[in-house]
Amino acid sequence: MTNTYDSGRLNLPFVGISTFGKYAYVQDWSGIDADVAVLGAPFDGGTQWRPGARFGPRAIREASTLFAFGHAGAYDHEDDVTYLGPGTKIIDMGDADIIHTQTEASHANIEKGVRAALAAGAIPVTLGGDHSINIPCIRAFSDQAPIHIVQIDAHLDFVDERHGVRHGHGNPMRRAAERDHVTGLSQFGIRNVSSTAKEGYDDARSFGSDIQSVRQIRAMGAEAAAARVPKGVNLYITIDIDGFDPSIAPGTGTPSHGGFLYYEVLEFLAILAKRNCIVGVDLVEVAPDYDRDGTTAILAAQILLNLIGRILHAKS
Repeated sequence: MTNTYDSGRLNLPFVGISTFGKYAYVQDWSGIDADVAVLGAPFDGGTQWRPGARFGPRAIREASTLFAFGHAGAYDHEDDVTYLGPGTKIIDMGDADIIHTQTEASHANIEKGVRAALAAGAIPVTLGGDHSINIPCIRAFSDQAPIHIVQIDAHLDFVDERHGVRHGHGNPMRRAAERDHVTGLSQFGIRNVSSTAKEGYDDARSFGSDIQSVRQIRAMGAEAAAARVPKGVNLYITIDIDGFDPSIAPGTGTPSHGGFLYYEVLEFLAILAKRNCIVGVDLVEVAPDYDRDGTTAILAAQILLNLIGRILHAKS
């Protein structure tokens, strides 16, 4: 039964089970019927310093209940559009199976979940977990149309190998660039002391990456930044929450000052949603144990729901 404000159960945000946005939970991945399928990837075995992002999907889901709009959708008076209104088909797939200490097996299970969403014709939206979960997400697109990756992040994540590690959270963009179905990367927000040495930057540029800092993006503005992303190619968006400034996103393992503010990212993504076909999204590195008052998880849920709303509105 569809919940309404004047009949049935109210299902207010602090009541019930915390699926993403309070959308229906679909346990049978062979029975997905949705435009967007949300998958949890609670893996943080790729972290180099502070763990805790394995609890990110739970925190984001709980925060997302604040934005559970029911039948009415979310009216944006600036855009004069109701996003996520009647007819919105979003489901929560639950979490991929994670096996402690087993990176490859855990990544394989995440890839399986993303492939199930794609097989059903849904846009996969994956909740991390550390940024290594992007590796299986991108692998899952190997039999899809080519994709260009847009990365919002403080760190380049383009390490080839360090201490024998090739599938940690410092490696995902390098692993992505090596894939035949990835046509290029737009790496925005990269700043300060990064996880990648100079040779990693040289390698990234040799693969064709466009690397821009927060200050460079801020100087050019959202329209000019979006214009740097190629037209006419499908986009995969990967958002590391540390791309935002720790003043609004403290709950992450590797905070980096000088980050983006909310509208800088939303306006940029909104332009891309209108101009390109966005075929996949992940948001990573929310670590709720470092989140003073839950604002990081709320930010993650809010940026995702706003992005999903704009993607679906553009498709309609």
